[in-house]
Formats: sequence, structure tokens, C-alpha cells
Amino acid sequence: MQPESYVAHHYPNLRQQEHAARLGMWLFLATEILLFAGLFTGYSVYRFLYAETFAQASEHLSVAAGTINTVVLITSSLSVALAHHLVQHGRGKAAALSLLVTLGFALVFLAIKAWEWTHDFHEGLLPGRFFTNAELTSTGAPMFFTVYFLMTGLHGLHVVIGMTVLAILMVLCWRGAYDHGYTTPVELGGMYWHLVDLIWIFLYPLLYLI
Repeated sequence: MQPESYVAHHYPNLRQQEHAARLGMWLFLATEILLFAGLFTGYSVYRFLYAETFAQASEHLSVAAGTINTVVLITSSLSVALAHHLVQHGRGKAAALSLLVTLGFALVFLAIKAWEWTHDFHEGLLPGRFFTNAELTSTGAPMFFTVYFLMTGLHGLHVVIGMTVLAILMVLCWRGAYDHGYTTPVELGGMYWHLVDLIWIFLYPLLYLI
């Protein structure tokens, strides 16, 4: 399929369609940043109110798990960028394999996060009124884990959405849909995945290293 065949009827040419798609994605990513910026603001307020308790609560999280997940996500951004590079050079099947590697990293990330959450459940490190841990008795500990589960849960949802998008792109790349010069969907999918990575880079120090 030639690039021109991808042009929607309401665009005069492919270049304008690609420009509009990129602009739309940047605007969408801006709304995602605003969403997490609100959560970061809430975190900052409660961190100011319960600074000592937040520090104590953070010690109950697994820094090793958070660090491994950080490395995993950063590496997955490399593989998704490589996929875009490969598809730009007409190597659709190689790009599909690179996206498959990205999905593998994403599954590792979710598996580690699931292990973390399971450990938290057993320790009674739960949000709000469900908090039952006997070691942390200071006021503010339930609030820390409310923020923790809200932030990591929302981020995990974004990981799942990103995996769905990349899985669809992987199939299309394998079928050769983007081997003839039209690679904008792969580029936009990569942009979304980079945002998922970027958000975690902020969550990691806020939750694990304070």
C-alpha cells in the first residue's frame, strides 16, 4: 500500500495529515501531563503536612523493585524507538519484533508491580481506612499509601493501554502496513510509550527515594 492511500478524504495530502496527527498527539499528551501534575501537586501538599511519616512509609516500599522497574521501562523506550527507526527503513518485521520486546518489558514491569502490591496487601499497607499495618502508627501513613496506590495504579492503567496500542502496531508492522514510507502511527504510539516512561521516572524518586 502506497503512502498516498493512507490520506483521509478531509486532508489534501499526507504531509498535512501527518502534521495534524502529531499536533493532536502532543495536545493529548499535554492533557495527560496535566492529569498527573494534579496528582503530583496533591502529593506535594500531603508530603509537606506529613513529611516525617511519608519518609517512614516510603521505607516500607521495595527500592530494589522500583529500581528494576525503572531500568525495565527505560530499556523499553529504547526498543520502541528502535522499532520506529526500523519501520522507517522498510523493515516492518524487524520493527514488529522490536515492539514484541517492548511488550515483554512491559509485562515484566507489571509482574514486578503485581508482586509489590501483593506484598503491600499482606503487610496491611493499604490506602485510607483499609490501612492495618502495626509498625506505622503515625498520622499520615494511610494517606501515603492512598497516594501511592492511586499514582501507581493510574500509571499501570496507562501501561496496559500503551501495551494494547503497541500490540496492534506490532501486528500491522508484521503485515507490512508501514513498509512504504508511512510510519506516523508507529511514531505516535512510541510518543505515548515515552510518556508512560517519563511519568514513572518522576514517580520513582517521589515514592521510593524520599
